[in-house]
Amino acid sequence: MKQVTLYTDGACSGNPGPGGWGAILECEGHRKELSGGEASTTNNRMELTAVIEGLSALKFGCAVTLVSDSKYVIDAITKGWVYSWKAKGWRKADKSPALNVDLWEKLLVQLDRHQMTYQWVKGHAGHPENERCDQMAVAQCQRFR
Repeated sequence: MKQVTLYTDGACSGNPGPGGWGAILECEGHRKELSGGEASTTNNRMELTAVIEGLSALKFGCAVTLVSDSKYVIDAITKGWVYSWKAKGWRKADKSPALNVDLWEKLLVQLDRHQMTYQWVKGHAGHPENERCDQMAVAQCQRFR
């Protein structure tokens, strides 16, 4: 199984507002950058989209290390929140509706394809790949202003 590192970030100008995402895939000395955006979205939607698009770009199952500055994404997966929301009909512990269900459903499909590990990094703290993902996300965001 190929070892892949996926770096991701999302950005939004206003929340909601124009947004963008960036992802970097690294595998066996190869590097691929992906990015995109939307005219009206939220930061959390862009964080999720970056991960979905990065994982979707892989043609077959891989051992993927996801590196993200999004506590929303990392904690929801590693602490099991997303699986609990799904089991409860996309309701949170307080019985309020979970947000971004459409994207969580897409992400869960991708997570099932791969052997995943997760690493949270502090955003805007000099991590080179996180900074590059942020640059791509902001550039995409600015396209929609």
